[in-house]
Amino acid sequence: MIERVAVRTFTTTACTSVDAEGHRHPAPEHEVTEALLEITDTDGATGYCAVQPDQVRPAVLDKHVRPVLLGQDPWDRERLWRLLARRQRGSHGGFTDRALGFVDTALWDLVARKAGLPAWKLAGGARDRIPAYASTMCGDTDGLATPGDYADFAKHLVSVGYRAIKLHTWMPPVPGAPSVSRDVEACRAVREAVGPDVALMLDASHWYSRTEALRLGRALQELDYYWFEEPMEEASVSSYRWLADQLDIPVIGPEVAWGKHHTRAEWISSGACDVLRAGPAGSGGITPVLKTVHLAEAFNVDCEIHGNGSASLTVLGATDAGRWYERGLLHPHVDFDRVPPHRGSIVDPLDDNGNVTLPVRPGIGDDWNFEHIGVHTLEEW
Repeated sequence: MIERVAVRTFTTTACTSVDAEGHRHPAPEHEVTEALLEITDTDGATGYCAVQPDQVRPAVLDKHVRPVLLGQDPWDRERLWRLLARRQRGSHGGFTDRALGFVDTALWDLVARKAGLPAWKLAGGARDRIPAYASTMCGDTDGLATPGDYADFAKHLVSVGYRAIKLHTWMPPVPGAPSVSRDVEACRAVREAVGPDVALMLDASHWYSRTEALRLGRALQELDYYWFEEPMEEASVSSYRWLADQLDIPVIGPEVAWGKHHTRAEWISSGACDVLRAGPAGSGGITPVLKTVHLAEAFNVDCEIHGNGSASLTVLGATDAGRWYERGLLHPHVDFDRVPPHRGSIVDPLDDNGNVTLPVRPGIGDDWNFEHIGVHTLEEW
């Protein structure tokens, strides 16, 4: 039975930082605060999930999570997930899909550790490796400042094994962003640099108008891009249906829309997307994303998993959803394979053929350096 639910914050170091609009960019190595959600069973087993501290504050644990989980059997994941999800009604945004996803992922880590199995095997075991696409950071003023920078970086990515690349182009607060014409220039430069045999995708500015999105999508069609992602506000499902009806390039979505698998059912049924999108970190956890995958399967629609990390790998290994694993965010000035002090290894090393092998350790696959975390713990709640 579950006897403890807590968040532990600790210091570590990072080589990236987030700008005023939430986009990640390179930075000199500096100290940061990270957090772990820990769910412990009476037999001493603990499940972990890296969390954003502002999403799982003490009030969220006290009001929503502990009342549901404490004293319960962690194997009852479906029942517990439903009880947690129903507490979102009336929480006025305090108990978000992201917070729910952290709790669900920690439960999966706990039961897989108790079973002595990788979570992806426990959840289905469809495959043990998957091709990765390189997902770039957003454009900036140093490293990904010009279309030529994107082209040069794309050639490097292909040289290390990637057979698919997704661009994030310039977004505010970068001067002059967003710009349809500049996005097109970058996309054209990358296609010319890597040739016709590398799959390319674009995750555009999220705030384009319908006409801007259509203009950009038509340019991507001519460049034979594989998909077009989030060029508009996702709350406007009718705008995406309008866009998908006029383009041959697959429109993929939604990425951040609130509502878990329920919202994604609406996107499929309304024709707002050609490829479905969901990720454990933003769509309520591993449990609803598995539901989303099977929903898409029933409609003969591909479902690509959003975001990197152990929870996404769990879904991808458990099912045959998704052609690729999203590996990144990548930048010419960042060593993505750097192991931060609070980890023993990264969860998604890339092989020479551009594949990521699914982790074999019990749980969702994270290799935590508990010695570092213990020494550098700030507080628990």
